[in-house]
Amino acid sequence: MIEIMPIWDYSKNTPLYLQLYEYIKNQIQIGTIKPETKLPSKRKLATYLGISQNTIYTAYEQLCAEGYVESKPRIGMFVKRLEDNSFCNIPSVDKPNGNIKLKDDFEYLIDFNSGNVDLDHFPHPVWKKLASQCLYSDQSDLLLIGEPQGDECLRKEISKYLFQSRGVRCIPEQIIIGAGMQYLMILLCMLLGKNYTYAIENPGFNKARNVFIDQGLDVHPISIDEDGICVEDLRKSSAKVVYVTPSHQFPCGIVMPVSRRLELLKWCEEKNGYIIEDDYDSEFRYRGKPIPSLQGLDRNGKVIYMGTFSKSLIPSIRISYLVLPENLIEEYQKYLKIYKQTVSRLHQNTLYKFMKEGYFSSHINKMRTLYRKKHSMLLSSIDKHMKEKTEVIGANSGLHILLKVKNGMTEEELIQHAHDMKIKIYPTSIYYNECVTSEFPMILLGFGSLTELQIEKGIRMLKKAWLV
Repeated sequence: MIEIMPIWDYSKNTPLYLQLYEYIKNQIQIGTIKPETKLPSKRKLATYLGISQNTIYTAYEQLCAEGYVESKPRIGMFVKRLEDNSFCNIPSVDKPNGNIKLKDDFEYLIDFNSGNVDLDHFPHPVWKKLASQCLYSDQSDLLLIGEPQGDECLRKEISKYLFQSRGVRCIPEQIIIGAGMQYLMILLCMLLGKNYTYAIENPGFNKARNVFIDQGLDVHPISIDEDGICVEDLRKSSAKVVYVTPSHQFPCGIVMPVSRRLELLKWCEEKNGYIIEDDYDSEFRYRGKPIPSLQGLDRNGKVIYMGTFSKSLIPSIRISYLVLPENLIEEYQKYLKIYKQTVSRLHQNTLYKFMKEGYFSSHINKMRTLYRKKHSMLLSSIDKHMKEKTEVIGANSGLHILLKVKNGMTEEELIQHAHDMKIKIYPTSIYYNECVTSEFPMILLGFGSLTELQIEKGIRMLKKAWLV
């Protein structure tokens, strides 16, 4: 008799016959029980499993009804040969396919992740109070689906904030709120269409590049220099839409000067194209005075401005926004309002109150001071422990830096040696359009979520990993 040994789960309300049926069906699908195999008789299997023959009979009947087995009179029950047994390629639940990437559960002592922020100083009590207010009975309309562009009250606050902090000139009707940059980028690609050729900084934000490619767009990588994207190279391309991060070029940290911004705007006017300005972390600048946004300098309605609360507040809130020129907002109103809003109205309203009552500006000021101290600690630690063998790139703003390491190791070796010390660092090669070989590789170090003690300890441990 073939071995049939299901594990009964008595904590469930699932009848035993269903559990037996599911077990045998799964064994047939994955090929453990082969075609033409004779199943045990009802009496023998009932005795073996210690259950009633009626349970066996009901399970067998269901298998027969679905075509997995067939009954041959006076001979027994046999597994049928399926014409196209694609089930054989299905991995079992407890043995995942080797190609499936499982969660990295390695416990690092210090993680220099650039996407994380300082959660210890997030105003939890204030946020909780404002979120609770959104659930009062007089706010019950927030439980219904809102406007596709996002709630008007929040768009008004964003409009005021952008003008005061970044010089962005817009009205609430030009703003579209969405759950994350990638969703809004997809919406934007649908709005602009596939007739344009797109350009992106190289190196540049790989997730933006991936969106363009996944949408089937023609994408041209454009090199950067010490002032940002090279406009001369951009002119040589056929691109009419360019994606840039001028306030803090990702990943190199370049702050594009006004002269280059004006040059880029001139290119846009010549091409009659569009500039997508991603202003993902402009709140945190440590040297020099803030430079106006490209959108604020634009006089032709050709700059599409993008922003997010992931860096300035918390990543999990998933609230980002687009500011569209007037001609594009008209196109959006015509064709894309059928797409529902993706951000919870409860989160939208909580953020509205947080901004309206002045908590957001206070939080930004506090975090700017905090991140400046962490930034200073990172630079001073590198200068103290690794000055002779490293070079810092992009140290003027943002929540990360690039570290060029001159010890003869490759990028992979740097990451592995850090891993051996339980320090997690990140490559920069993924941000290039093609694989690049460099005499001195660069590593991305984020510091937003780390304490000053962790930063100093992390750099000391990296020195041991790389330079000893």
